[in-house]
Amino acid sequence: MNRLACKSFCVKILRDYFTISYIIKGFVTAFCLSVFIYLEYFGIQAKLLDSVFAPLGFFFLLKSGKKELFWSGFFIGLFWFYWIGLSFKYYDLNYLIPVVILGIALIYGVIFRLIGVFKSIYLRAFLVFLLSFFSPFGFNWLKLELTLIKSYFNTQIYSYALFLIAIVLLIKLPKKLKLLSLVLFAICLYNPEIKTEKIALHVKIVNSNIQQSKKWDKRFERSIVEYNFAKILDAIDDNYDVIILPESAFPQYLNLHKDELRLLKKLSYKIDIVTGGLTYQNHKIYNSSYFFQNGKVQIAHKVTLVPFGEEIPLPSFLNKLINKIFFNSASDYSKAKKPQNFDIKGVTFRSAVCFEATTDKLFENSPKRMIAISNNAWFKPSIEPTLQHLLLKFYAKRYKTLIYHSANGGISGVIEP
Repeated sequence: MNRLACKSFCVKILRDYFTISYIIKGFVTAFCLSVFIYLEYFGIQAKLLDSVFAPLGFFFLLKSGKKELFWSGFFIGLFWFYWIGLSFKYYDLNYLIPVVILGIALIYGVIFRLIGVFKSIYLRAFLVFLLSFFSPFGFNWLKLELTLIKSYFNTQIYSYALFLIAIVLLIKLPKKLKLLSLVLFAICLYNPEIKTEKIALHVKIVNSNIQQSKKWDKRFERSIVEYNFAKILDAIDDNYDVIILPESAFPQYLNLHKDELRLLKKLSYKIDIVTGGLTYQNHKIYNSSYFFQNGKVQIAHKVTLVPFGEEIPLPSFLNKLINKIFFNSASDYSKAKKPQNFDIKGVTFRSAVCFEATTDKLFENSPKRMIAISNNAWFKPSIEPTLQHLLLKFYAKRYKTLIYHSANGGISGVIEP
């Protein structure tokens, strides 16, 4: 009898949640809150569209029932983060790709479903606001205010809070008073210009496109190293002051490769060099940024690691079990305790490696300038480089930081606040 009751309950749940109307409403909400990424991905600059779809998405989200919220979260997880599963092919775990994609979508479906537990739209709006500070397993890329980054609206915290209040008032106030919500929307349109101090440095930012399948293959190591030195020599010939190469541009434990170190130090008398490489030190592995200047080297280790990519953010026994089953008993990367800066010809730059350039920790004390290096080849082809680029814009604006970004398989360039 208990088994029959359990089966009946499960069937009822499935019928309830797989109602077509709930799925469609969740899809539409997620589409409105995701379209900005895909417009950017296809190179479509449409501030007006972003300024319309974002408020619509939040309007639908806050008006949704709990089952619709589940599907909204499910499709947001799918549209924003499907690419996470793509990296598993480089570990010969192709069969896990659909499992990971579905799992991520379900996790965000459950998170949004939990918001739907509360009937009060005011509390729901508050919880949606708090989502920006919630990082499941240390992954913080779901920032719904990012939907506003290419719109006419401001993305600062105070403005985002007012924006959500305006949505709530638009839903709750009687028709005669809805004008109040429009007033708040108008305030959120205020985007003060952020002035950045100009520097005299002539900076060369390298944008490479080395496939991930080749990057750590020993057969291609020499050609990749030669490519890096060719870029440095070209920059010297073109009279650049500094050259920035991507994350793990040197696919090796760079501190153990004496020939490469010797040549980089020699060239650093002619040009300052920032490049990515691994570091093996005291039986620990670090993902690092190397800075060469006047024959000397400074190494900045990564502070915030990629969850499930560079560390398993679970209790020790689960950490070891997962590494043993899926990653040939590999150890997690080690990390530094605090961010480091590079002083390049009297100008201070915060050093950041890939994922950590999109975390608040790396922006402690609001650095004026940052050098960020990335390797996006893990996730090509996908929207991941686009999403990272939008997040860098978001953090540059929030902390008024000028970011110099060099990426392999991603979007390189100078990102202004």
